[in-house]
Amino acid sequence: MTLKLHHVNIATTDVPALDAFYHGVLGLPRDNPSSLPRLDVKNYAGPVAFVTDGAIQLHLAQQDLTFAERAGHALNPVVTGHIAFRTDDMADVKRRLEAAGWQQIFFKDPAGFVVEVHQAPNDAT
Repeated sequence: MTLKLHHVNIATTDVPALDAFYHGVLGLPRDNPSSLPRLDVKNYAGPVAFVTDGAIQLHLAQQDLTFAERAGHALNPVVTGHIAFRTDDMADVKRRLEAAGWQQIFFKDPAGFVVEVHQAPNDAT
């Protein structure tokens, strides 16, 4: 299994300002959107800018507090942002997490509240 850092996503209320900083001030080149993970444009219509250092991408995305609800996802990746890894073996990643004791699920109760249930590793406090 290979696991590589793919991108860091920064959720912001002002994508043009961050793009002006990272691309304009720091000089990071813009990246080719065709190389990026599929964007759910139906449920996420906010602006996104893509810059790179040549190896790692930086996704500058419009903060969207209700994206997960509209897209039917349990987690919202564009509240504060996220770190993304790319793998060639998702099943192995899941096995490794489970072997280390990391098990977690999210779901909604009948009122729409997100509920988390997790099992901590044996050595966690």
